[in-house]
Amino acid sequence: RDDVESRGLGDVYKRQNQGHGRQHAGHERWSDGGIWKCTRYPATPSNKLYEKAAGSGTAAKEVLMEELLRVEHLRKIFTAADRNDFLAVDDVTFSIGQGEKVALIGESGSGKTTVAKMVARLLDSTSGTIILQEKDITHASGKKLRQAYQNMQMVFQMPLESFDPRRTLGYGIAESLRNQGYSKEAAAAECKRLLTRCGLEAAFAKRYPHEVSGGQCQRAAIARALAIQPKLLILDEATSALDVTVQAEILSLLDELQKNLNMSYLFICHDIALVQDFCDRVMVMHHGKIVEMGTTDEVIQHPKQAYTKKLIDSVL
Repeated sequence: RDDVESRGLGDVYKRQNQGHGRQHAGHERWSDGGIWKCTRYPATPSNKLYEKAAGSGTAAKEVLMEELLRVEHLRKIFTAADRNDFLAVDDVTFSIGQGEKVALIGESGSGKTTVAKMVARLLDSTSGTIILQEKDITHASGKKLRQAYQNMQMVFQMPLESFDPRRTLGYGIAESLRNQGYSKEAAAAECKRLLTRCGLEAAFAKRYPHEVSGGQCQRAAIARALAIQPKLLILDEATSALDVTVQAEILSLLDELQKNLNMSYLFICHDIALVQDFCDRVMVMHHGKIVEMGTTDEVIQHPKQAYTKKLIDSVL
C-alpha cells in the first residue's frame, strides 16, 4: 500500500466507477490506463487472503489480507416427523477478510438468513465447518461460544424485537458490557458514549424501544452490537424495514464505523442497488447454494449465471 501511495496513485482502496471514486477493500479489479489492477487470490492453508497488484512497468507484488471468517461446505437440513426433510443450505463455502464488506443476496427462501444464523451459532449446522479467527466454532457452546461472541455480533431486521420491551435501551446496551465485567457505573457511561457514536443523544438510554422510531432503534441495536468491539458484524436485512432516508443514514453510519474500526460485515440483503454502493464483494444464493460470487461490479455488471441475470433484471 505504501508503495502504491508513494507513486502518486492515491488511496489503494479507492476505485473508479462511472467517474465517481468509492471506498472499497483492496481486492477490487480496477480499470486500465495507468491505474493498478487488484485481483483477489483464494484463501491459503495459512489462513491469509492474498491480493496481487500489478501495473504497467511495475513488478507484481502481493499484499496479505488477514482472513477473519471461513465457512466450508456448510449444510442445513430441516427435519420434521410429518413431512419430508428440507435441504435449506447446500455445500456453502466462502471467506471474509478483515475489513471486508461482503453481501449475500438472493430471493426470499434462498437460504440467506439460515446461513447467517448458522455463522452466528443461533442455529446448528447439519455438516460443515465455521472458522472464526482461526478457531473452529462450528459446535461451540458455553464458554467457547461466549468467547466467539466477543468477536462476532448480529444485527437483526426488526430492531424492536432486539430489545426487551420492559427494559430501556440503555439497559439492553449496558447488559453486554456488564457481562464483560464492567461495573454498573462504567457500563452506563460506556452506553452513553456508544449511543453518541451511533448518532443518538445520551438521553436515549432512558427511553423504551416503543418510544423511538425504527431508525433510532436500529442505531441503538448497532450500539449494543458494538459494545464488546466485535471484529465481524452480521447484518440480516438490517435496513430493509426502514424508509429510504433512514436507510441511507444507517448505511453511512455503518460505513464510517467500518473505516474507523476496520470491522468486517456479512451483509444479508435483497436490494441489489444498495449492495452495489455499499459492499466490496457479493455472493448470490439460489435454492440453498451459492451460484455466483465476485466483486460487486463483476457480479452485477457482468453476471455469468442465468439466475443472477434474472435476479438483477428484476430489480435494476
